[in-house]
Amino acid sequence: GDHRDLHSFPTRRSSDPQAVGRTLIINGHTFTIVGVAPAGFTGTTLGARPQVFVPISMRAVVQPGFRASRFERRQDYWVYVFGRRKPEVSLEQATVALNGLYRPIINDVEAPLQEGMSDQTLQRFREKVLTVEAGPQGQSSVHAEASTPLWMLFGVTGVVLLIACANIANLLLARGAGRAAEMGVRLALGATRRQLLSLLLTESVLLALLGGLASLVVAQWTLTFIGSLMPSDVIDTLRFELQPSVVLFAAGLSLATGVLFGLFPALHSTRDDLIGVIRAGAGQLTGGRAATRFRAALVTVQITLSTALLVSAGLFLKSLLNVSRVELGMDVAPFATFSLAPSRAGYDTTRAGVYFARIEEELGSLPGVTAVTSSWVPLLSGSNWGTDVRVQGFEDGPDVDDNSRLNVVGAGYFATLGVSLLRGRDFDASDILGAQQVAIVNETFARKFNLGDEVVGSFMGQGDSLDTQIIGLIPDIKYSDVKDTVPPVFYTPWRQATRHGEMYFYVKGSLPPEQLLGAIRDVVTRVDPTVPVEELKTMPQQIRENVFLDRMISILSASFAVLATLLAAVGLYGVLAYSVTQRTREIGVRMALGANGRAVQGLVMRQVLGMTAAGAVLGIGAAVVLGRAARSLLYGLQPHDPVVFAASVAVLVLVALIAGWLPARRAALVDPMQALRYD
Repeated sequence: GDHRDLHSFPTRRSSDPQAVGRTLIINGHTFTIVGVAPAGFTGTTLGARPQVFVPISMRAVVQPGFRASRFERRQDYWVYVFGRRKPEVSLEQATVALNGLYRPIINDVEAPLQEGMSDQTLQRFREKVLTVEAGPQGQSSVHAEASTPLWMLFGVTGVVLLIACANIANLLLARGAGRAAEMGVRLALGATRRQLLSLLLTESVLLALLGGLASLVVAQWTLTFIGSLMPSDVIDTLRFELQPSVVLFAAGLSLATGVLFGLFPALHSTRDDLIGVIRAGAGQLTGGRAATRFRAALVTVQITLSTALLVSAGLFLKSLLNVSRVELGMDVAPFATFSLAPSRAGYDTTRAGVYFARIEEELGSLPGVTAVTSSWVPLLSGSNWGTDVRVQGFEDGPDVDDNSRLNVVGAGYFATLGVSLLRGRDFDASDILGAQQVAIVNETFARKFNLGDEVVGSFMGQGDSLDTQIIGLIPDIKYSDVKDTVPPVFYTPWRQATRHGEMYFYVKGSLPPEQLLGAIRDVVTRVDPTVPVEELKTMPQQIRENVFLDRMISILSASFAVLATLLAAVGLYGVLAYSVTQRTREIGVRMALGANGRAVQGLVMRQVLGMTAAGAVLGIGAAVVLGRAARSLLYGLQPHDPVVFAASVAVLVLVALIAGWLPARRAALVDPMQALRYD
């Protein structure tokens, strides 16, 4: 029958009734299509977008490096279970029913298999119960990991929205004061207050909807920018595009803000004191004390929120600076990296080992390439491999932590990465299958297992035997994450491994990055075009992806803080400019009575400093709360860092003084004679 390779098979086959019965070749194995999933179905694991579903019993066939023996080992936990409840069965009832089946299994089957547990730990193991949770969101740790940063960004966005709305309310108040006489005449001619409220609210809602429409364009730009900060696997998982629900949310939010923040200006502009409004003059601006206080309060709130955002942005930027200064313990800047999985092209273990060796040789012969090495666990990618170990001289026992991270690497791995061994030697070409099994450990491993000065020459092993000799000690270098503390790690040479799955390569060269990446792809294609190059990138790019969350939060929070500060400055300028216009006669009288320009300018600047001081004090309090909430996202500093707080307040005061200087200067230049004739 018709068969296709997975790489050439279309991702959407639901419209093809002939798909069932055809065959697919996956990693050199033939599979028969027995069904077609509906469009949009991606399984129960958030973040995975499979094109093909296979029986779980075939995992060892389709996944390189997965051992079939893991099916037989009951202590090997890697399956997530989903079940559908009957409509009449509640979650609590399902929990009780399942635990009735689970308790005999855990006590009669699982407990006797556990080894190395104390009586207390074994008792806790026997008391374990199944936790049944609702499954609409699928199986993923993304919800927990992304919760804090998403709520943080959502809150920052809300703060910026409040500042923008406060500005709009101020502008509507000023506009309403200018139209006070018009509203008074309309009321005098028979218009009802309800009609005028409808007119003014329609204007504010229309303004908000137009802003919401423009925001969709800005939102798409922002999503595109955020996508550029994300790792490739996140980009493949999440859709950085506007969804219909988001558009509806934006429309509803625009409508709500238009009504809420246009209501007070509308009420104030249609108040009932007609005689006073009309007598106030056909053009004189008179907003009333209540409106003046309200405008000042809005500006103070804006300054408060801007202070909080500036401090938060400062904390995240300093945290990102600390992350960028982390000492990795190795020089990876000139490297490119990629992965190969020849087993997906039908290679067995023996052929895969020969293939990896040839790839290293071919890459090393490229002009401009100075070194090549490899590893099973990719550097600084968030991947962790761990196992329990036995170490010579280390007393094991119940509840003793004997776990260590591991990596399987190529010859000259540490020399290639610029890591100098503290003792012993690096792996070389003689460390092959059949020779004495060897390992190199880091300082944390040596401390944890009490190896002391006798680390080189000691024996260790995975399982019950001590069959691996430690031949070297390296300083602690970063393993899976830039920010994490270095765990105990031991390294073994991949040429001594009995199986070969996926391998990550590191190529050091003097070529420009684009040229080096292209040369790598050419070499792999020349050796075997059926093995695809995956995750091809530079190591600096890999490091940026490893700390993408820090970069994203820092850049976005800084952008929001700058925007919020500018909006607050505009609001402050608008209120002061309007206040100066309102007080033109008062200023003229003051100057006619002997006040000079400096005194008048000082009058306005004192108003600036008063609002700024009040807003800054309240903002610092809000920033302390935000900092504590974001403590888990900060690296290398406390959420109440005094330098960040002082710098943020200084920036805010400077911006406020600049925003207030122009109205103050204009007030100082008022001509007393013209001011006294001012209508």
